[in-house]
Amino acid sequence: MALRAACFITAAFTVVLSTLLISPEEERQFKEWMSQHNKVYDTEEFYHRLHVFTENKRTVDHHNSGNHSFTMGLNQFSDMTFEEFRKLFLLKKPQNCSVTKGGHVSRTGPYPESVDWRMKGNFVTPVKNQGHCGSCWTFSTTGCLESVTAIATGKLIPLSEQQLIDCAKDFNNHGCFGGLPSQAFEYIKYSNGLMTEDDYPYKGYNDFCHFDPALAAAFVLDVVNITRYDEKAMVDAVARLNPVSFAFDVTSEFMHYKEGVYTSAQCENTPDKVNHAVLAVGYGVEENNTPYWIVKNSWGTAWGIDGYFLIERGKNMCGLAACSSYPLPLV
Repeated sequence: MALRAACFITAAFTVVLSTLLISPEEERQFKEWMSQHNKVYDTEEFYHRLHVFTENKRTVDHHNSGNHSFTMGLNQFSDMTFEEFRKLFLLKKPQNCSVTKGGHVSRTGPYPESVDWRMKGNFVTPVKNQGHCGSCWTFSTTGCLESVTAIATGKLIPLSEQQLIDCAKDFNNHGCFGGLPSQAFEYIKYSNGLMTEDDYPYKGYNDFCHFDPALAAAFVLDVVNITRYDEKAMVDAVARLNPVSFAFDVTSEFMHYKEGVYTSAQCENTPDKVNHAVLAVGYGVEENNTPYWIVKNSWGTAWGIDGYFLIERGKNMCGLAACSSYPLPLV
């Protein structure tokens, strides 16, 4: 009976493969990708993931054959549907940023044509990896506070995302189910600090709060929210002060981003639709005069440009100017 069942499954997969018209070359490429990313599947999962991978690769190839400002590529997510990816890596529900009038006071400039805080000194920690947890908001928060504190003190110390996952729930954050950097900064302000990554290491899942105020290493004096849709104020903050946290709407095409200036006609641009939080560490202008943000992500260095991406600046692309903030350090 077991042998007959196995034969039936194999026959069923043959029909599926035939229907999908997956070529031997595409199957070879999938196996090569599996080896590169240390993926192992049972028989049933193999053919399901082969199907998903092939659809994703065709999407990538079709996009790259056209005239676009950014290119796509295969990465560690290439065997996942966007629905699977969304559930694992994005905020489980969109976070509505309620601030319409922020506290950032802009100057008149002029500003440099380009700024990159990674090049200014030891002010930006290496790209981290959030894993299978919708905790991007914590990485945006720590990344910003790490930089702000380093600029103020000269000491760059990796800070704890796990403390925010476990302890910041009273500030309308939900651990692996989502949150906002501005609300996380509020938590740090009123809870007397944030511990280091070494003292409160990352687990990537919701746990009980183990915060020890005696081990706090970074503190927030106040939270500065930038007025909704005021992207010029974001430029002012990044040019004069420090990197800035922001949230935006990720759609399926962004999952495959490889390099270039990301733009999208699919994404939403309102504060009730943002589903991913990141860190703007600088900005610049392409040779074709397209302005962009330089953004640190939290999906590891194998994704994008060594973990970073560029996104068009000046158009509130995907709602990136709908909800931006940074902390004032208490040092």
